[in-house]
Amino acid sequence: MTEAELIREFQTNRLHVILAQLAPTGLLAFAAIATPAIAENGGWTVHAFALILLASGILGALAEYSAASQAQAVIDNLKALPGESALRKRVIGFRPWFEVVKYVTPAIFIAIFGAILAALYL
Repeated sequence: MTEAELIREFQTNRLHVILAQLAPTGLLAFAAIATPAIAENGGWTVHAFALILLASGILGALAEYSAASQAQAVIDNLKALPGESALRKRVIGFRPWFEVVKYVTPAIFIAIFGAILAALYL
């Protein structure tokens, strides 16, 4: 692939990371508002709500991890090409930040999920 094609692929993967974060963020915002009412309702509603949050969190984390890993692979391919442009240097320099997407973001989700579970069950 050419440098231009690799940069386009990188941009696509970066967009996928952003989009993969939108649904879980929206769901967690809804959960923060709805948790007190759902906790009051009790019963199976609480369990269903917890499982919905868990499933969406797992899918969101997988989507983010996948897109970030693919972006890192694109960057690795970009490094192997000859030549240097300012954009290319910036894209390559961004590689370590995808570790945040792969590991820190899911860890934050787990903490938020734990807090919501505590609010639901305690």
